[in-house]
Amino acid sequence: MEPYKLFDAEYRFMSIVWELEPVNSTQLCRVCQERLGWKKPTTYTVLRKLGDRRIVRNENAVVTALVKREQVQQYESQTLVEKAFDGSLPGFLTAFLGKQKLSREEAEELKRIIEEATET
Repeated sequence: MEPYKLFDAEYRFMSIVWELEPVNSTQLCRVCQERLGWKKPTTYTVLRKLGDRRIVRNENAVVTALVKREQVQQYESQTLVEKAFDGSLPGFLTAFLGKQKLSREEAEELKRIIEEATET
């Protein structure tokens, strides 16, 4: 399995960890019950599996992320562009935007991002 590949339930769980870390594992179980409807054993199973994959650490009942949200988002977005658009970022953007229009601020932000990423 890819190091930053998360399944949907794992991503929802990690969103809670990223939001609350460092978080006590007991508190994490309570929040997962409230937000995800998970029982305690489910939370601990996911926690153990993600720990085995070195995505989180559960040390002294304190859970912290070893992988940042941005790393997962980068992996997922690159995988999507490769898989669905044959690696074409313009193809992805065309499909993503469809007929919607960008605000002037969004367009300027995208221009800035592209300029910073452009090879010189």
